[in-house]
Amino acid sequence: MKPAVITSRDNSLLRRARAVRDGKVTDTIFVEGLRLAEEARQSGLAIEAVVYSEELAQKARGEKLIRALDQDSVKSASVSEKLLQSISYTKTPQGIVVLAGRPSVAQNLFANRQPEKPLLVILHRLNNPVNVGAILRTAEAAGATGMIATAGTADPFSPKSLRGAMGSAFRLPIWRGADYREAIDWCRRMRVQTVCADVHSREDYNEITWRRATAIIMGAESDGLSPEEMALTDRTVRIPMKGHTESLNVAVAAGILLYEAARVR
Repeated sequence: MKPAVITSRDNSLLRRARAVRDGKVTDTIFVEGLRLAEEARQSGLAIEAVVYSEELAQKARGEKLIRALDQDSVKSASVSEKLLQSISYTKTPQGIVVLAGRPSVAQNLFANRQPEKPLLVILHRLNNPVNVGAILRTAEAAGATGMIATAGTADPFSPKSLRGAMGSAFRLPIWRGADYREAIDWCRRMRVQTVCADVHSREDYNEITWRRATAIIMGAESDGLSPEEMALTDRTVRIPMKGHTESLNVAVAAGILLYEAARVR
């Protein structure tokens, strides 16, 4: 059955979109932009609603996507650029906003989707959604098989994270909300070695065995992992740095370790 079309005069859908955008609705995500909307549909997410600009609907690529999304969504609305701007997360509206069901991967489902020798990333207390999105994108590109985002880590499905991940958040299994020790214990039960970066480590990152099932742990941007948290991991590695540099951006450090693991494998 064709979904109901909501007119621009009906503000209930716009209010709903703002609530999702602002994180006030926990089971729905805010997807903005043509590319991300395409990724959301291709990933099979449950589409709740679509709000698009009249201008986008007149373009071939936009019209094709809107027609496809109309078949999947419960509600759709064609609005002016001004109305779209009122719900947009960015300063310049990107033509389309999709409200979709939040992907949910519980611990048991996460485990079931892992191969024999997984390559995982554990994000612990990262508070910058841009970094979370960048790491997700790099993780998928390097062949990682999943991500664990502990409690206190920025939401991988927030608008900023989604923009940085460019669709990777829809494809990579993500287990959210785990306690740090819970994640470490799970890795031990699954025989996954845990590795974190430490400037004081005696081993360089290219001196350990990456062929094993491995989880790379990245700590908070400001202070990383605490000594107690590092003590719970199996290995620590050092990324050599020249000059007076004291540390690397967490997304850059994650990329170095992920691609070393990919190279060895």
